[in-house]
Amino acid sequence: MDQHEKVVIVTGASSGIGNACATHLAKKGLRVFGTCRNPSSYAKKADEFFEMIAMEVTDNDSVTKAVASVLEKAGRVDAILCNAGMGIAGSIEDSSMDEILLQINTNFLGAVRSVKAVLPAMRAAGSGKILVLSSIAGVVGMPFQAFYSASKYAIEGMVESLRYEVRPFGIQACLIEPGDFRTGFTAARRTVKKADDASAYKKYFEPAMAVQIRDESQGFDPLVVAKRVLQLIESSRLPVRTTVGPGFERFAVLVKRLIPARWFEKFYRMYYKLP
Repeated sequence: MDQHEKVVIVTGASSGIGNACATHLAKKGLRVFGTCRNPSSYAKKADEFFEMIAMEVTDNDSVTKAVASVLEKAGRVDAILCNAGMGIAGSIEDSSMDEILLQINTNFLGAVRSVKAVLPAMRAAGSGKILVLSSIAGVVGMPFQAFYSASKYAIEGMVESLRYEVRPFGIQACLIEPGDFRTGFTAARRTVKKADDASAYKKYFEPAMAVQIRDESQGFDPLVVAKRVLQLIESSRLPVRTTVGPGFERFAVLVKRLIPARWFEKFYRMYYKLP
């Protein structure tokens, strides 16, 4: 292996933003290891661009073994993109504790497990970059996606804390906050079991989610995120966070910081057709 060839792990690389990032980085000459639950069922030929390895981010042993496999094959990990995640939609009241725990365990604790797994090797090397996919939903709470937002808000706090802890070891960390992108995430989003005709929230839930689905279907190509990820890996210093996506959504994040909370809340209620 070329000692100047950067070694990168991309979790959740079987589709969407993760696949776009893994493919783009590999095409640009980085040695990329993508991860997914079951590589044998992965429909695309990953080995044309990057190597796909098994990792279940909700399982401690699986994450540890996957990172160990990369270290055995490549000798180091220069960067990791913690991208693996999923979405659950439904009101807080209608969401079961099992559904809530699945959301948090996958999105937040999955990122935590991945970060913890690469840190020892990065500390030993005295360098490394940790990129963690948050979301604009980690800055602005989303109606009927409270626990998706909660998982991303948790990621925001974790990475801010992580930056202080790893800086003395030459390791950098950064939050990536995508807006709406055209990916399979929309179709794969799970609706909680109790969000049915008997739900008291049905008449509010359906119009709000229709707006979200529309925005995602009209969103940007995930290659936009992939290009930004490459810039971050190649940069000498990582920012605390970077927002990527449609200008209107990025503007909304800025506006939230500048106007009274009740004004922003009123705007969001109107946008999502809520009373």
